[in-house]
Amino acid sequence: MILKSLSLATAGAAMMAFTMGVSAEKTYAEFPEKPVEMTILFGSTANTIGQLLADLMSKNMAQPVVPVNRAGGGGAVGYKHVHSTAADGYNIVWNSNSISTSHYGGNIEFDYKAFVPIARISTEVPALAIRTESGWNSLGEMIEAVKSSDEKLKVGISGKGSFTHLTSVAVFDAAGIGDKVLYVPYDRGRAPAELLGGRIDAALQWPGQFVSHVEAGTLKVVAVTSGDRIKLLPDVPTAKEQGVDVNITMWRGLAAPEGTPAEAVKALEEAAKKAAESKEFIEASDKIGFTPAFLTSQEFGDLIASDDAKISKLMDDLGLKK
Repeated sequence: MILKSLSLATAGAAMMAFTMGVSAEKTYAEFPEKPVEMTILFGSTANTIGQLLADLMSKNMAQPVVPVNRAGGGGAVGYKHVHSTAADGYNIVWNSNSISTSHYGGNIEFDYKAFVPIARISTEVPALAIRTESGWNSLGEMIEAVKSSDEKLKVGISGKGSFTHLTSVAVFDAAGIGDKVLYVPYDRGRAPAELLGGRIDAALQWPGQFVSHVEAGTLKVVAVTSGDRIKLLPDVPTAKEQGVDVNITMWRGLAAPEGTPAEAVKALEEAAKKAAESKEFIEASDKIGFTPAFLTSQEFGDLIASDDAKISKLMDDLGLKK
């Protein structure tokens, strides 16, 4: 009798496990069954590209991808929100190298391993802009002027400990004027307004923010931080061409909380690939100033780990690591 009861119990447990397995398989075979929320960490071009990506992904999925802007803290606000959500594929983050700068800068306790990579989507190159009326015609002229002045150069960054802060420090330290720079944080893509208003002397941000002002003749971009010149600003030399030895580029992509089912990650990766390789996305890249650069979940994960180690060392060397 006892043996029979045990057999029945075992059979019942097995049936329950089978039923749960079938249910889980059904759930993710049909993923998504409700809207997917995409947290966007920043304003300006990050927001523009993220909104477009969400719209294009929605066209390739059974449910829409809904972008929600959660800016602040150099990305920390958005990362903390997504980190706190269920690992079910319905909350993802439009992430960037900022996952490492936020962690090593002390803004978030967790690091990149708290998220599973979905796909890299694009890359962007920071650009250094000044007011045309400053009288400086190149990065070299600006550096020499700062060296001979008793005043500090006020440089705008999109948040203390942010990627633009790290890049700015790297540029001006490499230029030999790091001790003569005052970094002024602000949010939501206010670089052009801050520059035009004379509240800062220079700003290192995304090229798309400056183009219309360059065309209007009010702002001038004197350098980009990549190894090669960029398509949107072909006449602007790199910092390295001007004797400042830096090569820094930002990637942007998608990630979900650690533990998100592989089936959900795969579905999101496939939709992201179709979006990133679409004609509409490629045409937008020429106007906004970014480069479509899709990588699979595995490839993206390898890149994040590699860049995290580099950022850790760079922030340590620059005294920004906490």
